[in-house]
Amino acid sequence: MPKSRPRVRSRRGISRIDQDSTRTHGFFVRIGWYRRRDGSYGPRHRAFFGDVSHGGKRKALRAAEAWRAKVEAPAKKRKRKPAGSVRRRRAA
Repeated sequence: MPKSRPRVRSRRGISRIDQDSTRTHGFFVRIGWYRRRDGSYGPRHRAFFGDVSHGGKRKALRAAEAWRAKVEAPAKKRKRKPAGSVRRRRAA
């Protein structure tokens, strides 16, 4: 019987940064994209969670996941109205 792997949590929007030249180690979170005037896209919300400031890799990852959940929660509450349910006024 093959060994089962432990479940990996969803890390959508969370990137690991290890850059020795600048001594930058931590997790970078980017959520919600918007279109800029020049046509490119940029993140609406972003934050960095450093290993040292959070007490290690695991704690930094947990903090990043918690922040992402907090920022995404208001967006999930909003529901779009179904097509055709919006009434438009005629121009008089």
